[in-house]
Amino acid sequence: MRIGVYPGTFDPITLGHMDIIARGAKLVDKLIIGVATNPSKSPLFTLDERVAHVRRETAGIGNVDVVSFDALLMHFAEAQGASMIVRGLRAVADFEYEFQMAGMNQQLNAEIETVFLMADVALQPIASRLVKEIASYGGTIDKFVSPAIAAEVTARIAANKGRG
Repeated sequence: MRIGVYPGTFDPITLGHMDIIARGAKLVDKLIIGVATNPSKSPLFTLDERVAHVRRETAGIGNVDVVSFDALLMHFAEAQGASMIVRGLRAVADFEYEFQMAGMNQQLNAEIETVFLMADVALQPIASRLVKEIASYGGTIDKFVSPAIAAEVTARIAANKGRG
């Protein structure tokens, strides 16, 4: 069985992520979406909330599992029995970072390939960070995330503003 891992923080999961998930799932028998903790980021949603969001958004894709992880990506991929890591690329800046990561991962385990998928042209500008920024200033994010995620992002930002 060919297993792939698609890692990310998914805070929030965007239509760009969904595009890569749908296309990546076609390349493998099983695609494991690894929802990661990232100490350098302060997420809008908890890890459990992000896992729940990704599970809900990907429920219609039959060969996808969603798992949280807090480990080195290569260790997570090995533990899942993955033969590939799927990564999405939006722009040249993404490529430079991902190219370096792929090289480091290859040094850690040359048996697990990194596969890059170019983002759909219409979805290239979407980034979770920008979605949150637009929403925090009252902008509409419906073009970038599903209606359910848009409602949750908007509600969370409103709740956070109410606290501060």
